Amino acid sequence: MSIYDEITLANGLRIIGERIPHFRSVSVGLWIGAGSQYERAEENGLSHFLEHMMFKGTQRRSARQIAEEMDAVGGQMNAFTAKECTCYYAKVIDEDLPLAMDILSDVLLHSTFDERELEKEKGVILEEISMVEDSPEDLVHEMIMSARFGGQALARPILGPAKNVSGFSREDLMGYWKRMYRPETTVLALAGNYDWEQVKEMAGRFLGDWQPTGQGTPICATLEAQAKVLRKEKDTEQLHICLGFPGVSQDSPRLYPLTILNGIFGGAMSSRLFQKIREESGMAYSVYSYPSSYGDCGLMAVYAGTSLQHANKVVRMIREEIDRLLKEGVTQEEFSQARAQLKGSYILGLESTSSRMSAIGRRKLLMNNTKTQSQVIQEIEQVSFEDVRAVTQEILSAPCAAALVGKGADKVDLSAFNL
Repeated sequence: MSIYDEITLANGLRIIGERIPHFRSVSVGLWIGAGSQYERAEENGLSHFLEHMMFKGTQRRSARQIAEEMDAVGGQMNAFTAKECTCYYAKVIDEDLPLAMDILSDVLLHSTFDERELEKEKGVILEEISMVEDSPEDLVHEMIMSARFGGQALARPILGPAKNVSGFSREDLMGYWKRMYRPETTVLALAGNYDWEQVKEMAGRFLGDWQPTGQGTPICATLEAQAKVLRKEKDTEQLHICLGFPGVSQDSPRLYPLTILNGIFGGAMSSRLFQKIREESGMAYSVYSYPSSYGDCGLMAVYAGTSLQHANKVVRMIREEIDRLLKEGVTQEEFSQARAQLKGSYILGLESTSSRMSAIGRRKLLMNNTKTQSQVIQEIEQVSFEDVRAVTQEILSAPCAAALVGKGADKVDLSAFNL
């Protein structure tokens, strides 16, 4: 028996909730199957632009009224755009859930996309794009996606290029909304203290009349691409290096073994990369690895920020640590510690209604299933030493891509990675 409340409305909208009666807060989110992966090249940036415009006024509320109504009850409301989804969410005390659902459904279905607001918001997003350009660490992480996945949709930046954003019109936003915002590709997720009968009534009242108008979320397969090296010269004090290995998809049975490997390799302060390159050698202030998982693929990235003077040495040290892992594997002590660390961080991450709502909403939207906390913990505990050994060989012996940003990016020797 599921611990979640679930229902699907007649229009296809899925609703999932986790009731936590000893909380006084509730988080609610509308998860939409629209993100940068589903955009055509000329549309790149539309999902994010649309998310911004949703808070700029509806038929019933001005942008100021939206902010004031939520502030008046001490609530929080925001949104974000990702590669595979867009989420509009709010967190309020339990008695203010009707207000939160009213505002979220209002911005979702009745935004006016005012022309004057649109032109102002273009300026805001262009500044956001400039911020990424001015932050070489952010930029190198965007570039590694292109180096790993080539010109495919998954590799495109969520913000889009400035030339696209500058040219977007109200008609572009409306057309994209009609095509991609559909009840059957949307999930309403809740976590916290709520009355399920009241939630069903409000969902029917606020969202039940929403009818499909477009094509829905397209299937966007990401194909294996030739790994590349991308370099960008920039007048910076530090050189930013990112290596990209293949990863695993978000529903892969290798996801937890890879996450455990990441904790050992570069995902924690006790990891091999951090201890070797920062603590023992003092060659970099920031050095880490991280896995990213998507619908049908993934990325395992390694990042280091260092000086041009130390860059070649840092690259060789990363190579040495990878070779040592491939040759000797992880130790039993490292494995046990990293598995316990993953379990602990997962449990601690569910201490708020916001994180619980995000966990069930994202999973329901992207994989159309649910997992209880005990199921996840059981899966983590069942990861074996051999599982981590196998994923280490599979991921770290594969060809890698590379991205470099900073002064001297063209001078860094990547021959240790056959690049």
